[in-house]
Amino acid sequence: MSQNFQTVKEVENSAKARLEKGLVDMQHAISQMRTGRASVNLLEPVSVEAYGSMNPLSHVATLHVPEPAMITVQPFDASLIGAIEKAIRNANLGLNPGNDGKLIRIPIPPLNEERRKELVKQLHGTAEEHRVAMRNVRRDANESVKKLFKDKLISEDDEKRAVADIQKLLDETIKKLDTSVKTKENDVLQIK
Repeated sequence: MSQNFQTVKEVENSAKARLEKGLVDMQHAISQMRTGRASVNLLEPVSVEAYGSMNPLSHVATLHVPEPAMITVQPFDASLIGAIEKAIRNANLGLNPGNDGKLIRIPIPPLNEERRKELVKQLHGTAEEHRVAMRNVRRDANESVKKLFKDKLISEDDEKRAVADIQKLLDETIKKLDTSVKTKENDVLQIK
């Protein structure tokens, strides 16, 4: 992703924006991972066939968490209740919804120890993928800075300072990522 930057500030701003985007993406990815508690984020990947097209579940129903181990889904159109229930079952989330004709109740089963360890392993894998992507942002930014130096747009001191600043930016972002991962890991491992 080579861009023609004219200043170190442009390189740093681009790197910062890409790192923040990576962090937001990571936080979004881990918010969808299951913990022992109910969360409407669990159902985010669910799509329902309604009115001739696939729709996100949140576009055809209201989602609530009335208690820590239960999610309720209230369809906007009661005729979609079967399609919604089927979509939740087919989403491979390990959930078993039931309905009373108006409302779908999804009990969130407690996680066993093996499943918790599996989720933590998956969490760390996702985190490492994001760390690699962030290091690639650093590499791209450093290459842009070196090009600015080579093109004599900045001095050698500016180049060294920019490389150090980019490294500092990366370190801060990875620290935030690690904090998010640790918090999620504690949530997953905590037995309720």
